[in-house]
Amino acid sequence: MFILEFLAAFVSALLFVVQTAMFLRAILSWFIPDEGNRIVLFLTAVTEPFIIPVRVLLQKLNLFQNTPLDVSFFITYLLLWVITLFL
Repeated sequence: MFILEFLAAFVSALLFVVQTAMFLRAILSWFIPDEGNRIVLFLTAVTEPFIIPVRVLLQKLNLFQNTPLDVSFFITYLLLWVITLFL
């Protein structure tokens, strides 16, 4: 039982870090341009592996293609939040 509890706590902490990085990336995108800023590049590198599968799925389903917002970003954040609730 201890291993499962440890694994759940570890995954929960990892998801919290990713969600925090996504939040910071969203806030910084309003103020700092993406290119050349080390902090933004780091946050993009950390969060993009979680966003890409959702983005690809939405493209295959041809959903939200003409929206000015990155809907895959919001869906990924929501999915991570739901997963965290179940841990």
